[in-house]
Amino acid sequence: MKFSIVLSTQPTAFSALAYKGQLSENISKIKMYGYDGIELAVRDPKLLDLTQLNSVLKKNNLPVPALGTGQAYGEEGLSLTHTDKEIREKAIDRIKSQMKFAENFNAVVIIGLMRGKRELDLSHEIVESWLIEALSECASSNEKINIAIEPINRYETNLINTVNSGLLFLEKVNKKNVGLLLDTFHMNIEEPSIVESIHNAKEKLFHFHVADSNRWYPGAGHIDFNTILGTLREIKYTGFVSAEILPLPDSDTSAKRTIDFLHSCLQINK
Repeated sequence: MKFSIVLSTQPTAFSALAYKGQLSENISKIKMYGYDGIELAVRDPKLLDLTQLNSVLKKNNLPVPALGTGQAYGEEGLSLTHTDKEIREKAIDRIKSQMKFAENFNAVVIIGLMRGKRELDLSHEIVESWLIEALSECASSNEKINIAIEPINRYETNLINTVNSGLLFLEKVNKKNVGLLLDTFHMNIEEPSIVESIHNAKEKLFHFHVADSNRWYPGAGHIDFNTILGTLREIKYTGFVSAEILPLPDSDTSAKRTIDFLHSCLQINK
């Protein structure tokens, strides 16, 4: 099983990130701690120096399994379901550019908060149709890259909160390169059984996030990661398990405790 941790490539207000900026220094740290890869949070690819980034990644021999896109929502207000059609179109263009950027790493592109929220004066059907249309367009524009929709808890969005709602949505999109990202922090809030939900996702599971019940590093809360990692093995999940965690008590401590704890879980599951 392969482990990664999220590194934000650009300034952001989003708090659940162990590392932000200082790419060369932080990528070296992540390698030193024993991670197998780095998930990059990318607000806008055109603001990055790809040559420099590739050089640092190659030096540390670390792949990029996934790209996070949510900062375009948090920092710029771009959303695939915004009431303003022009903003929806800008959001689609941004996802397409992130998919093009992802080709450099064969990375999964994550759709988290970038999907937006449903305004309460609009019907679910209308907002869902916008999201289906947007993701279908993005998926069709670049079939080499997978898109992973992340079910997110009800306190952050009212669109696709559970694994079952995500699976139903995938049927409507009906694109082979659109699947799910599951996150233990959100699943702990929304799923009656995390294990059952992982089994239900099966081959539609493109990427996996870990954070404990308090969004700290795994082992700092009450989520049963031994069973979760065992379940991922049962369904023959071959992707990365990626830590999207608060930098508490500090970035380096959270990163080190995460990888140590996850490795200890693997020993138990041998």
